[in-house]
Amino acid sequence: MLTVMKGANAGLMFLLELGVYLAVGYWGFTFSPNWGLKLLLGIGGPLLFAVVWGVFGAPKASIPVHGLGRAALEVLWFGGGVAAAAGAGLVTTSVVFAALFVVNAALRLLWHQV
Repeated sequence: MLTVMKGANAGLMFLLELGVYLAVGYWGFTFSPNWGLKLLLGIGGPLLFAVVWGVFGAPKASIPVHGLGRAALEVLWFGGGVAAAAGAGLVTTSVVFAALFVVNAALRLLWHQV
């Protein structure tokens, strides 16, 4: 049973990662009526987040961070997703997203998942 719960928590982590990209992209496309700015932020924002995650947070990151560095990365990265959703006017979504991240992070700590 615990193995299934750990797998579900890992799946939730993946969905939360995807949620960050969606939130940042949505925020970018709703930030301004200017189409050039919409494209820059709506595409560039998620790309920037992807580069940061790929370099520091992904399982095969080129410069992996651990311990407090990893905790700071996750808080800033997932917090960025929460802030983007809130900034786009999706307040309820951002609150739910933040709560899911906190539960997921707590369970990953408890179960020694990275």
